[in-house]
Amino acid sequence: MVSFAVVGAVNTAVYYTLYLLFLHWMPYLGAHVLAFALSMVGSFFLNARFTYRTRPTWRKFLLFPLTNVTNFLVTTAGVYVIVDVLHAGNRFAPLLASAAAIPVTFVVSRRIMLPGAGNAREGGGPAADARVT
Repeated sequence: MVSFAVVGAVNTAVYYTLYLLFLHWMPYLGAHVLAFALSMVGSFFLNARFTYRTRPTWRKFLLFPLTNVTNFLVTTAGVYVIVDVLHAGNRFAPLLASAAAIPVTFVVSRRIMLPGAGNAREGGGPAADARVT
């Protein structure tokens, strides 16, 4: 759990740094999409190494974005609402939208990454599910 949190914090810092950098050259949604895609690549390798302790493969790399679709959709909608609907600044919009997406993303990611985690009595749970990922 600690490694998951650390990887998430590092990934958020990378995303936000890239977002601010790209914001100089493109509209905020373009900066968000590009920063999200690049930080997701880094997240894959960090999660493979530290969170799941598994060897990265092309198959896992190509499937990994599926665990981030919910996060992407919620944060993208959130950034749009914050900037264009609420007329708040685009500088901190991704951080606010990301905070709102955490609970939804956690539930979806847990179901994808640990499908039997809810059945601890039946031998599910993180240790049993880790060998599947």
